[in-house]
Amino acid sequence: MTFSLGSVRQWHWISSAGCLVGMLLFAVTGITLNHAAEISVEAEIVSLETQVPAELLEGWQPSATDTPQLPAAVMHWLAAEYGIDIPGGRRGEWDSGEFYLAMPRPGGDAWLSLIPENGELIYERTDRGWIAYFNDLHKGRDSGVVWKWFLDVFAIACVIFCLTGFWLLWQQSSRRVSTWPITALGVLVPLVIALAFIH
Repeated sequence: MTFSLGSVRQWHWISSAGCLVGMLLFAVTGITLNHAAEISVEAEIVSLETQVPAELLEGWQPSATDTPQLPAAVMHWLAAEYGIDIPGGRRGEWDSGEFYLAMPRPGGDAWLSLIPENGELIYERTDRGWIAYFNDLHKGRDSGVVWKWFLDVFAIACVIFCLTGFWLLWQQSSRRVSTWPITALGVLVPLVIALAFIH
């Protein structure tokens, strides 16, 4: 029993240490998401209409049957001329002679439209601020594969933290008479609210 208790305590403190920052982040963003309608944010929008030099588009003929990529030369040109960083490897859509690239990200959005025939390019980026950025991380919105895996690992660590905490409560409950009433309250309060007030 001593070894088992020690192992559970070790798993509990390790999982709590690993989850500390993440749980704070998700708790705070839970509040900001719950009050999203009350938090006014002025979105910052950057727009650009320009002409891509014809030599940068030579030989680029995306077809309607694939998912084309923006030419590397055009991406380098946009970065050098306008400070616009287009993520490499992003694939766009080809429709009626127009290339369209969507670039959603946490806390914002961006898109680009290019007509290869005449080099006409339109770019727009929207930034909704840091609160929106962390809210989107909370939801896993447009945050990529690595963040998705982090969320899964974090969730497993939280489950370990909760289960080991429950086991420790069980072991100490005989010396703390308030353990089960408080635990029951933690179950009953959200259950009653869900049944009585959520329709």
